[in-house]
Amino acid sequence: MTTVLLVDDQELVRAGFRIILQSEPGIDVVGEAANGTDAVRLAAELNPDVICMDVQMPGVDGLEATRMIVADAAVTSAVLILTTFDRDDYLFEALAAGASGFLLKSASPEDLVSAVEVLARGDALLSPDVTRRVIERFADPAPATAPAPAPDLGGGNLPVAGVISPATADFPSPEGAGTPADPARGRKTGATAALTERETDVLALLARGQSNAEIASQLFVGEATVKTHVSNLLAKLGIRDRIQAVVFAYENGIAVRGATPPADGTA
Repeated sequence: MTTVLLVDDQELVRAGFRIILQSEPGIDVVGEAANGTDAVRLAAELNPDVICMDVQMPGVDGLEATRMIVADAAVTSAVLILTTFDRDDYLFEALAAGASGFLLKSASPEDLVSAVEVLARGDALLSPDVTRRVIERFADPAPATAPAPAPDLGGGNLPVAGVISPATADFPSPEGAGTPADPARGRKTGATAALTERETDVLALLARGQSNAEIASQLFVGEATVKTHVSNLLAKLGIRDRIQAVVFAYENGIAVRGATPPADGTA
């Protein structure tokens, strides 16, 4: 059973989310909060699998509440940011705060259920309509104009990461990067030197938006083996999830051109 905490200052919105999620077998809404302060308290008490977090709330807002929840080592919940406002600052601040997903409230009920399921199984998600902006902000190796400064993301010099851009995006190949036919081996940096050859292959394919099953098929290994490689490379790079891994790959010359994202926006 996937447990969910709903956080939104509007009772009607919470009621709608509860109806949608409770109607899905295997999902149980275990609590509700109307502000960030209560969200932090309930997260510590309930430790749900997923927290659906609004941004604009009185007192402690959703972004600050997310930072506080993620900072609590005893809480293992994944935070899904749900907002009405399609704003870049909310998106980037949410990722910097440690959210594992970002979804607009204009999404369909099916999208909400899918997002909760994605985060509950340990993956990360950005809705397809925001993925290009994430890559353009953090991973363009040769922008035409100077990009806006990236937020302070903590965790050393690792950038926050996002899912791969839509198939229509055409990113320049970083110097030394592989090709879609040969995804492995971009240039090795100090941060990636600890990765094995196969882990580098897996990271490059993650940056193409491939699922574990697709990576397993391309590398002729089992899906369980791919999951092990993903866990190992995340640990070695000191990054939280697959979202961070994708843009890390772009910024370190391991990503490849011609990426196509999964249809559901997962990473």
